[in-house]
Amino acid sequence: MEEGARETIERFAELVEEPKKSDARPKKEQARGRAQKNELVITRIFDAPPERVWKALTDPREMKQWWGPKGFTAPFISVDLRVGGVFRYCMRSPEGKDYWGTGVYREIVPGKRIVYTDSFADEKGNVVPATYYGMSADLPLEMLVTLTFEKEKGQTKVTLQHAGMPAGPDLEGATQGWNEMFDKLVKHLEA
Repeated sequence: MEEGARETIERFAELVEEPKKSDARPKKEQARGRAQKNELVITRIFDAPPERVWKALTDPREMKQWWGPKGFTAPFISVDLRVGGVFRYCMRSPEGKDYWGTGVYREIVPGKRIVYTDSFADEKGNVVPATYYGMSADLPLEMLVTLTFEKEKGQTKVTLQHAGMPAGPDLEGATQGWNEMFDKLVKHLEA
């Protein structure tokens, strides 16, 4: 196995096996995450109005600036923001390994709610198992992501629900990955 691929798999293993021990962010920015039966729930407050946060989460040009865990970039994002439309993305690891994902929008309520399927994919958009990228066979082929947006004192409360996530290390790694992405979104919104 080439060195870059090994480092990438080790980085994902860290995300999956070692959840954050502490959170030094200011209280208003801290994520409140809880796991329910096969579901990850994270609530974050963003210091921006709902329209601004909505745009940052639906405009591919903006998403390329922050999508992916810490150290990852997003060289490709395609959003067809309509029910039945396809969402495709590529996250590139610090070592240069690409990880593709895809989903289909199931519900869109502008400024309020987005529901989409979430799957690993190959570069052509075909759904593949997580093992394609050397990850856990416990991850299902398809999960469901729901984002809700609420105006709260000039800010925006976003609640993320990631359903279908198996309990244990996969759930812990996903929690860390989403929190790192939301940390990057905070910085993007401040720019």
